[in-house]
Amino acid sequence: MAAKATIQIFTDVNHLRYLALFFLLSCHLASGAGGSWKLLLSNVGISAMHSQLLHNDRVIMYDRTNFGPSNISLPNGACRNSPNDIVSKTDCTAHSVEYDVALNSIRPLTVQSNTWCSSGGVTPDGTLLQTGGDRDGERKTRLFAPCDDGSCDWTEIDKGLNARRWYASNHVLPDGRQIIVGGQGQFNFEFFPKTNAPNLYSLPFLSQTNDRGEENNLYPYVFLNTDGNLFIFANNRAILLNYATNTVVKTYPEIPEGDPRSYPSTGSAVLLPIKNLVLEVLVCGGAPKGSYNLSFRKKTFVKALDTCARININDANPQWLVEKMPRARVMGDMTLLPDGHVLLINGGSSGTAAWELGREPAFNPDLYHPDKPVGSRFEVQNANAIPRMYHSIATLLRDGRVLVGGSNPHAFYNFTGVLFPTELSLEAFSPSYLESQYSSLRPRIIDPMPQTTINYSRILRLRFTVSGRVKSPVKVTMVYPSFTTHSFSMNQRLLVLDHVFSFRRGFRTYEVIVRTPSSAELAPPGYYMVFVVNQDIPSEGVWLRLQ
Repeated sequence: MAAKATIQIFTDVNHLRYLALFFLLSCHLASGAGGSWKLLLSNVGISAMHSQLLHNDRVIMYDRTNFGPSNISLPNGACRNSPNDIVSKTDCTAHSVEYDVALNSIRPLTVQSNTWCSSGGVTPDGTLLQTGGDRDGERKTRLFAPCDDGSCDWTEIDKGLNARRWYASNHVLPDGRQIIVGGQGQFNFEFFPKTNAPNLYSLPFLSQTNDRGEENNLYPYVFLNTDGNLFIFANNRAILLNYATNTVVKTYPEIPEGDPRSYPSTGSAVLLPIKNLVLEVLVCGGAPKGSYNLSFRKKTFVKALDTCARININDANPQWLVEKMPRARVMGDMTLLPDGHVLLINGGSSGTAAWELGREPAFNPDLYHPDKPVGSRFEVQNANAIPRMYHSIATLLRDGRVLVGGSNPHAFYNFTGVLFPTELSLEAFSPSYLESQYSSLRPRIIDPMPQTTINYSRILRLRFTVSGRVKSPVKVTMVYPSFTTHSFSMNQRLLVLDHVFSFRRGFRTYEVIVRTPSSAELAPPGYYMVFVVNQDIPSEGVWLRLQ
């Protein structure tokens, strides 16, 4: 068992005042339609820049190894030599932690190479694969296999990547491999693990979307289509790529107005809930053309974009539909909720991503209802009090809450004398479906048991209890846990399963029968959170393994 974490609390007066102010503010919700906030931990030791929920309900978070000392010690008095760290050549602190959701506790982890601005995703067996980073980490792959006894930690593979991957994106494929797309100066893609040659494949689309002096094509948005091809969005447009033959099978139109939506003009994107085999992509926020250079060179912080663009990627003549958001948002996160709605959270309302270049924190989340008519899809949620700017995360938990952390727009940890101090706290946003007034409608799954394996194209029976009224049709959703960093949740995917029928089995006990996904192209293999949804009120999820 790892030694108990030692957390060093900063005692700077200004920082304490800052924490106290935000604690008081967090007890008073700003105007909004719903949802509530709770401070979970004021100090997790690191600023959560990357996050991944695992199927044992632990969340792995990390920042970068050359930040200088973090706020949490490595276990057992361990230290790491850090020749590339200009702050500290010997670092005895952790830059990765494991958060136990049930215990609301933190365990330090040991990562040896620089994970800054990297990518990742979980493999079909539930292991976290993490790829790339900066300097000594740029071609590393790292694995974290979950455990319950506190004995697991990172393992590293030297030269696991064929090219330097910094600001790249990953996606799990139907065969269980991951594709790693792009990164700074990398107009190509590769796979992990390596199963065929060549090891590197050119992707001219990435050079075509590279704005000179700004880039605006980093952390491309990648989604798996039901035909097995990949929808890849960068800057302001997208292609459909057959990665097996490395051919572009469809080119999509540019988003109206043509403003960039990718890093550093950072918007966010999500594949909307899949039902009846319809796949739509929603891209929200970003920054107008030229915003990065204006922010960086002239300290002029342009208002962010206040629009979303939505497209059905399999239409014969696909076109973007543009909608207005309640507010301008850059560096926001988009999280699929188990009821099928989308949460827009975090970020600012002016400037861009990158160090010190964002302004006007967006404290209010917004809820997007995909099935409502245009003009009535957005619903403003209650605000928090902690700015979540550059390098923030949002992660859906199995209980339906959204874990929110991070925010560090500085080259190092910086807690004083800056507009947005480095943030070490962890919060939870609870959507309104978790309010006590809906407790009688909330299902509780009693069968199948957690960690059960299910197969493709089969009948799945879910038995559940509800103390109040059950209204048909009961919905079943399944969510693939995402790897989140820099406003993009890689591999995020929600399926609404085909409903067969539901019926009452006894006093307050019901059963719903659905069909599991038909193929790995529709739902890649791996662990999913499965929810029963009664009248838009989801149950707590249960982990099931699809294979």
